[in-house]
Amino acid sequence: MNEDTIRNALSAVRYPGFSRDIVSFGLVRSIRVESGVISIGIQVQTRDPKIPEKIFNECHEALDEIAGGPEKVQITIDVQDPPGGANTPGGVGGKQSIAGVKRIIAVASGKGGVGKSTVSSNLAISLSKQGLKVGLCDCDLYGPSIALMFGATDQQPVADSRERIVPIEAHGIKLMSMGFLLGDSSPVIVRGPLATRYTQQFLQEVAWGDLDVLILDLPPGTGDIQLTIVQTIAVDGAVVVTTPQEVALIDARKAISMFAKVNVRILGLIENMSWFECNQGTRYHLFGEGGGQREAAQLDVPLLAQIPIDPETRRRCDEGEPVALLDASESAVSAAFEQAAQALPTAINQ
Repeated sequence: MNEDTIRNALSAVRYPGFSRDIVSFGLVRSIRVESGVISIGIQVQTRDPKIPEKIFNECHEALDEIAGGPEKVQITIDVQDPPGGANTPGGVGGKQSIAGVKRIIAVASGKGGVGKSTVSSNLAISLSKQGLKVGLCDCDLYGPSIALMFGATDQQPVADSRERIVPIEAHGIKLMSMGFLLGDSSPVIVRGPLATRYTQQFLQEVAWGDLDVLILDLPPGTGDIQLTIVQTIAVDGAVVVTTPQEVALIDARKAISMFAKVNVRILGLIENMSWFECNQGTRYHLFGEGGGQREAAQLDVPLLAQIPIDPETRRRCDEGEPVALLDASESAVSAAFEQAAQALPTAINQ
């Protein structure tokens, strides 16, 4: 036994909720072999007791056989509070929390057109129906749609006595979007650095107040705005939206890879446009079948929900009344979003 052999064995131990292992994350701080006994020192930054427990057990599974039994393996895990409130494995410093906000969840997609903003809006409503105080920040400067989806295009934010932006409230959700600041036909013409500055203002210079959850509706792709947010804000996890078809899953994997590189956990996948159900009850899988399920299983993350295609969902988004406002018994789509919202707290605390 030597350090290289041990380190190689530990590289099979993944940090819970991530595709990367504890070695590549830099969590293994010391390795010693004395008198045939392996001693491992690990440091994690988390408030979830299940994470160090899972790492401890999986390290034993990786090392017990090569050491000659569990009595030959000593594992010490130093558990520290994460900076800024985020559950990041490497304890990456420099990430800022947002005053008064308990949890920050990013909703992302690798490509446009998969219904990410529709998911963000209805997920926010579904979480609010659970009794949580919810905010929603539309981080898509170039294609903002949250103002329309909440029926608030005629409203404009004002400043409070501390020169902070007061968010718009609609359907019990606190909202911020470039859509409140521009007319329907006015484009945002800014380059990358200015775009990221606007985004940071939306997050840090808005008087969000006390929130249980702030949802960040990210732009599609993996560009400047997305990277700035996940590298500077203490995000607790990300939900990735995809459709079942392979062309969407390819781009979803790129988004997942981006989050892995900046140590943001994937809380789960939501498969949108899963099927269309006709009046006779027959389901038509217009964009393929089971793609989200297979991808979630491969990543070892939950498939939070499958959202069917429904004309009512489109109509209500256009009219500013998200479908999640309906009771779950009235709408299969509302029930699916309710399922996703119920699964999120479990995914965060795993």
